[in-house]
Amino acid sequence: MTIAETLLPEFDQEMAITRRVLERVPSDKGQWKPHPKSFALGHLAQLVSWMPGWIANTLTKKELDLAKASGYTTEKTEALLQGFDKNVADARAAIKAAKDSDFAVKWSLKRGEHTLFTQARGPVVRNHLSHLAHHRGQLTVYLRLLDIPVPSIYGPSADERVW
Repeated sequence: MTIAETLLPEFDQEMAITRRVLERVPSDKGQWKPHPKSFALGHLAQLVSWMPGWIANTLTKKELDLAKASGYTTEKTEALLQGFDKNVADARAAIKAAKDSDFAVKWSLKRGEHTLFTQARGPVVRNHLSHLAHHRGQLTVYLRLLDIPVPSIYGPSADERVW
């Protein structure tokens, strides 16, 4: 099996779970924060909707410059889901098209002229998936604090029994 063939089932599972969480984000609570130091709900949801696009970038480009990235806005959940679906499709296509040798190509995260790190694409893609799961977990805490039912993720939640 190729690296892409081993990665796609996990990617598909994680994206389906993530979409179920994003679907529950209430559009009218975009500015809500559980603590003054926390990210606003709308910004956290936007970050999660963007993150699959990082995978597409990693596999099709050699760097990402954060200085050129747009800032956070507060979008309605429907817009976040549309962006998420596009980013997932782009990332899935990039994974599927990648040859094993593509995962060894060096990729850099930069901020202007400053290189934050350079690493082979394979570990970076894995990190993006872990990073996405981390922020998705944060979203579930926000949902719980807002008394919004949390979907099952890797098994039942207190709100959703899967067996």
